[in-house]
Amino acid sequence: MANYNYDEAGNMAAYFVLTFLTIFLVPYTLASVSFSKPPALPGCQCQQCTAQRERIRKRERGSLLTPKLRRRTLVILGGWSIVGFLVYKVMSSETENKLYDPFEILDISTSATVKEIKSHYKKLSRKFHPDKVKLGINETMEAVEAKFVELTKAYKSLTDETIRKNWELYGHPDGRQEVSMGIALPKWIVESGNNIWVLGAYGLIFGGALPAIVGRWWFGNREKTKDGVHTRSAATFFKSLSEESGMDDVTGSLGKSFEWELPRAKVGKVDAELKQLEVQIKSSLGDKWDDLVKLAEATAKGHGSRRRAFILLYAHLLRLPVQSSILQKEQTRILLQTPTLLNAMLNIAMARNWLLPTLAVMRLHAYLTQAITPGQAELRAAQLPGIAPSDASSLPKSESSDFAAAISSISKSEPAALPEAQKALERIGQAEIVDATFKVIGERYVTPSSFVHLVVKARLTPLAKDGSAIPLPKPETNEKRDNEFVLGKKDVEDLPQGDYTSGYAHAPYWPANRKPSWWVVLADVKSNKVVVPPFKIADIPVADPARGLDYRAYKIQFQAPQTVGLFTWKVFLVSDTFVGDDSARDVVLKIDDPSVLVAADGEPDEDDISDPEEDSLAGQMALMRGGSVKKLAGAGEDESDDESSTDDEENAKEEEDSSSDSD
Repeated sequence: MANYNYDEAGNMAAYFVLTFLTIFLVPYTLASVSFSKPPALPGCQCQQCTAQRERIRKRERGSLLTPKLRRRTLVILGGWSIVGFLVYKVMSSETENKLYDPFEILDISTSATVKEIKSHYKKLSRKFHPDKVKLGINETMEAVEAKFVELTKAYKSLTDETIRKNWELYGHPDGRQEVSMGIALPKWIVESGNNIWVLGAYGLIFGGALPAIVGRWWFGNREKTKDGVHTRSAATFFKSLSEESGMDDVTGSLGKSFEWELPRAKVGKVDAELKQLEVQIKSSLGDKWDDLVKLAEATAKGHGSRRRAFILLYAHLLRLPVQSSILQKEQTRILLQTPTLLNAMLNIAMARNWLLPTLAVMRLHAYLTQAITPGQAELRAAQLPGIAPSDASSLPKSESSDFAAAISSISKSEPAALPEAQKALERIGQAEIVDATFKVIGERYVTPSSFVHLVVKARLTPLAKDGSAIPLPKPETNEKRDNEFVLGKKDVEDLPQGDYTSGYAHAPYWPANRKPSWWVVLADVKSNKVVVPPFKIADIPVADPARGLDYRAYKIQFQAPQTVGLFTWKVFLVSDTFVGDDSARDVVLKIDDPSVLVAADGEPDEDDISDPEEDSLAGQMALMRGGSVKKLAGAGEDESDDESSTDDEENAKEEEDSSSDSD
């Protein structure tokens, strides 16, 4: 019969907790450890970008003295610390459930004979008999007697037939023993004096903490859209945007969303610096700042957190220094949140097929990245080191690019800053649409509602050290390359063997490593509508004719319009990193009537069956039906011979008739 008792020593409870902790910690730790080292992408080597990457590294990873510990890291460290303590506790505990082995107790071999066992027992009895043992400092008579009893019992279990039979059958010389089953709970949990505390702890865990965690997760998910923004932010975007919304409207809608996306900041000493920043913004923008505040509804009374975030956003756009570390962290959090908010806003604009707000949202990404006031594309040269936004507005316009005038100005005013600007030029380039065509697999014509591929060929034109674009030859048409790409499953053309990745862009003011990408938009400019939802591309190669790299092709499939006609559209290539790095190209899609396919199928081909020969059965039947047949070679000569022979016979007959008449 089993005897159940509670685990007073806590050993079995340690096994229980250790098992469940290991089940949780092993996959959690493996998911946190990255076995594949991320590729080290090249970046801009200018001094500003190098310093910014070092600041990003310290913020994300910390330093040796102040390491950056995430919540996941703390959970892993705490969990494995508990596992280590439990393992130590288990290893240091004594094992009570041990098999009875008389050979081990007597310290004798299992192959020993009865005579050897008796001889060995006599030696042990003389050594461990209570009457002959001299007690040591830490020994007691009870321990000595227990040792001798154990030796005697082991000896009898090997020599006495009855006791040996009990040992062989039940594993113990005394016969059947009670089975002791331990319950993996410390005894103090079930003691009557602790009932109130134990029940209270169960009530707090299962009645309070667990429902609170589940409810927070459930209602937190309900407050977020599939784009990862607050539902009230999405509702604000939906109400604020219109078909004619421009850059200021998009910026104002973005400012409204900060009220629900960011935690409420505590009022403190940093408010004085916020007021100073707002004064500087007001002096730079003038009355436009008041208009922007109205668009964002960032009033100080009802929307303090929104106004606070809006001020920090424009402090970044105007490149105003922020001294407080609290405000710096808050500004970084705001900037890193903007891509998610802008993507949600872009999806709302695309759902209505509005072109102007779609382009405005896309271009706002680049203005935020380069810290340039939104809507002022003429400040494009301010992306280079050594050119401030105030200096960029006064530069003369160059025919080749805005950077040529900037490089010329730097070489005259600050020659020492010229190498840094030239390093930045190496990471910028100029995006170009080489070609944009429509293709239908297996057809020469595009019919209504057919599936069409928009194939866009793009490349980056490198910039020379003087800021001008390096002239490149026009790529030759390669029908085989185009057909293989259209028939393939990939939406992006594979590049030749080699390293053509663009790496990190020149973005000295963005608080994260930035890899450039572009949107491809097919739109009808006349109706201000987006024809096909935009798709994003990356790793546009820098053109290098010497290496055979002239462009890279991208494609997207869509359904053609249902009406016949000629559709004049435009393809836009919009950068999310560089201001003014846009390209556009007009495209024409001709939708033909389905009858052209029937007419094309009726045209004779080389594989068509030829007419039957005249002397064949099929030829005779075709002649009877009035069809065409193939004349045999030499048929004309035979016919002429037949006709000549008939004429000779007729002439001979006439001569015979004339001779008979004369007689």
